[in-house]
Amino acid sequence: MRIRLADPRAGYLAYRAEIDAAIARVLEKGQYLFGPEVDAFEEEFARFVGAESVVSTGNGTDAIELALRALDIGPDDLVITTSNTAVATVAAIELAGASALLVDVEERTLTISPEHLERTLRAYKGRSLRAVIPVHLYGHPADVPAILEIIHGHGVVLIEDCAQAHGASINGRQVGTWGAAAAFSFYPTKNLGALGDGGAVVTNDGALAARLRELRIYGWKERYVSERPGMNTRLDSVQAAILRVKLRHLEAENARRVEIAECYDKSLRDLDLTLPALLPDCRHVFHQYVVRTSSRDALREHLRKKGVDAGVLYPIPIHQQPAYRGRIETASKLPVTERAARELLCLPVHPWLRDEEVEEIASAVRGFFSR
Repeated sequence: MRIRLADPRAGYLAYRAEIDAAIARVLEKGQYLFGPEVDAFEEEFARFVGAESVVSTGNGTDAIELALRALDIGPDDLVITTSNTAVATVAAIELAGASALLVDVEERTLTISPEHLERTLRAYKGRSLRAVIPVHLYGHPADVPAILEIIHGHGVVLIEDCAQAHGASINGRQVGTWGAAAAFSFYPTKNLGALGDGGAVVTNDGALAARLRELRIYGWKERYVSERPGMNTRLDSVQAAILRVKLRHLEAENARRVEIAECYDKSLRDLDLTLPALLPDCRHVFHQYVVRTSSRDALREHLRKKGVDAGVLYPIPIHQQPAYRGRIETASKLPVTERAARELLCLPVHPWLRDEEVEEIASAVRGFFSR
């Protein structure tokens, strides 16, 4: 049998009785949108993250768009982010009517470079720079303390993209609590994944939370009366119930991811590979275990032949993709982003891997470099 890069089915089977009971509870009550399951999940996830409010959405892309709309960021505004991310980050910016401005990333973590951010703020002074969206990539936090210091006084708000970083933290403070708002995705392969789609906006601003709740359903304060143009984005009750079950196990699953990553670190550290960085005072939750090598494609094919699925997140930076090439703005050249896209490879790190499978994967990688 192949060793999968991700295995949502195994996550369901591990908690099958709990999940089946949660689904049955929703079906028996007959309230499939909003209601007690959604309210309970929002409250429980807020406690987990350490935030005042969680406003659930239909998916992570909607969460970013909703946050931008609630902060009145739209046409003629620029939002700074990175190019080595899921296209959803930029798609959401454009769905809100704003324009993305792409900057390069740090060599170690491949998250947004504070140095490049600061340079961009100086170069674009006088332009309508309204927000920066750092992506906590692969489970490692971006350097948000540095980002906050840099943007202070520039009229730029911080919106965190936490789609890959449920439970990651800096100095003991979880990602999702540092900015004006944060967006999470509950896509099935995420560290906290539904068995369908889902997302959420997290904020410590009560007034912003109220606005988010209005905007997520047509701008309604009163049913059928739109106070402002809104959207339709809802986490359904079945997914909320499933997420409540899975949230109870998230800390244990993240700990298992870290354990697997430590095994890889120990086994692969003497190879001609760049292993994942772990910066001081940061908790990495290893949504992906990403290695870098100039022999990426050959290594991936070698692993495929050995029965190991390895992935590339993301093979083409957004600014080089057909839909965006030539029309999306980059603040400067993006050499680190482009080189990383040619070199990076994700090894399986999901919590359902058995110890012997982790050893098999590491052995297969070592076998490639010993040929």
